[in-house]
This record gives sequence, structure tokens and C-alpha cells, in this order.
Amino acid sequence: MSLAPRAVLVHRTTEYEELVAHHGTHGQAAFFLSSRGRDIEEVAERHERTRRALAEVTSAIPLTWRQARVERADLDRFLFAPEDVVIVVGQDGLVANVAKYLSGQRVLGIDTDPGRNPGVLVRHRPAQAAALLRAAPGTAVDELTMVEAVADDTQRLVALNEIYLGAAGHQTARYRLGLEDDGGVVEAQASSGVLVGTGTGATGWLRSVWQERGGRLRLPAPTEDRLLWFVREAWPSPATGVSLTAGELPARARLRLTVESERLIAFGDGMEGDAVELTWGQTVEVGVCGERLRLVG
Repeated sequence: MSLAPRAVLVHRTTEYEELVAHHGTHGQAAFFLSSRGRDIEEVAERHERTRRALAEVTSAIPLTWRQARVERADLDRFLFAPEDVVIVVGQDGLVANVAKYLSGQRVLGIDTDPGRNPGVLVRHRPAQAAALLRAAPGTAVDELTMVEAVADDTQRLVALNEIYLGAAGHQTARYRLGLEDDGGVVEAQASSGVLVGTGTGATGWLRSVWQERGGRLRLPAPTEDRLLWFVREAWPSPATGVSLTAGELPARARLRLTVESERLIAFGDGMEGDAVELTWGQTVEVGVCGERLRLVG
């Protein structure tokens, strides 16, 4: 007999909860904000909207289903099961945060603050959760392309929006950059790092770099097996070049970077605390990931 689905609610600590935890009481948090020209009632109202959304979504889960709840900070310690239906309650970025830990599970994004969130990934309202969950697993999904980085020591990083490779702080990153099957063209570079992004990432950081470069490359669609990559602030010198600073990566292409610094890192979707560390001489390849995020449309 097959197991009933498990609904896994993913959420994050609200700004209000973080303020009260840091300052001790509501009153002290209110005083801190007022001294900086802010009103705690605005923050508290967003907190209440999130709590109400979580309660409404929880009540919408079918009674025969199992349930679990995981906070964003605990995602790397949570074990997702194949039959899980993942319900992300919060912001678009929270869907990206959970994507790297999944392997084909359906994801339902619930927007807790319509109008404040773009709603690219959290596409539904709390009131819609009951109907969507009743229809699972037959609901249509979009298969969103992801990006992966694989180091020569088998370290692997997956992201939904983008992967950044560079120095951990504001130091210059030094490396050799090239493309697989590109006639062996490799260039030594010194830069602020390399950004490789997907069509989903084209609504965020990748788009800002793309705009700065004049938008000459066509942005990929979220479901398209194509990535864009940009070198940030490449520095020309007698030892380093600036001829390879942007391009496309179709499905089977790989961007190869060989480290020529004492330490570089790779992290995805802004989660620098969950980074792959690379040392001198190591090689990392970045390209389209074989896995997809299955997001309920």
C-alpha cells in the first residue's frame, strides 16, 4: 500500500520575530525602530499576514495526508521524501532557497504579501491552497531549468537562479576561464567574479548585469535549457585578459574555471553560507543541471 503524500510547509522567520528575538520584547523592538524612523506596526502586520497564511494553508491540507514543517535555516538538515508535496509559504526567494534540496517533488508557492512580492515563484494565494492540494498530483507544473557547478573533487552545487564564482570578500578573483569544446581557448582573468544564471534568475541579479552590458544577449526563458554567463569587472593587464566576459551556455555546454587564487568560493541563489570552497589549481565546471524544479503553475 502506497503512502499518502506528505505536505511539507517551508517558511522563514519573519522580520518581526527576528527583531523581538534580538531585542527581547515587543516594546524594546518598537523603541529601536522608532529611533530610526520606522513603525513596528508595519512590521507586525506583515508578521500577522504570514501567520494567517500559514494557518490557512495548514488547514487546507487533506486530513489523510501527513504533515511536516521546516524553517529556511534548517533546510540543509531536512530530508525530503519522493512523495512530498512542498508548500513554500513566503517570498519568491524562499522557493529558490528550497529548490537545491529537491529531486522532482512538486512545489506550490504561496504568496503571503501580494503586491510586495513579484510573485514569479509564489504564484498562488492562501485561499487557493485547498483546491490545488485536492488536485495534486494531477496539477500541471512548469519544469524550471536549474544551474549546477561541479568541482574536480566531486563537490556539487545546484541553484535555481544563479551561481556566483569568485572571492569570498571584495578581493580580486584570479582564475583561468574557458569553454568546453571551444578549440582550447582559455584566458587568464582577474575580476570581481563570474555569474552564471538561468531564465528564472533573469528576473533578478542576472538581469541587472545583463542590462549593464546593453542587453545584447537574449535572456533565456525559465524553462529553456540555456544559461547566460557574465564576468564581473574583468581587469586588463599584461597577465590577464578581457576577451571572454559574456556568453551563452546551451544544454550540453560547460563553462570551465581553474582557480589561480588561494581561495575562491561558489554559491547559489545568494546563500553564501552554503558555499563550495575551491583552492589553487582546482577546476570547476558550470552548466545546465539535469534536474528541474517542478513548480505548480
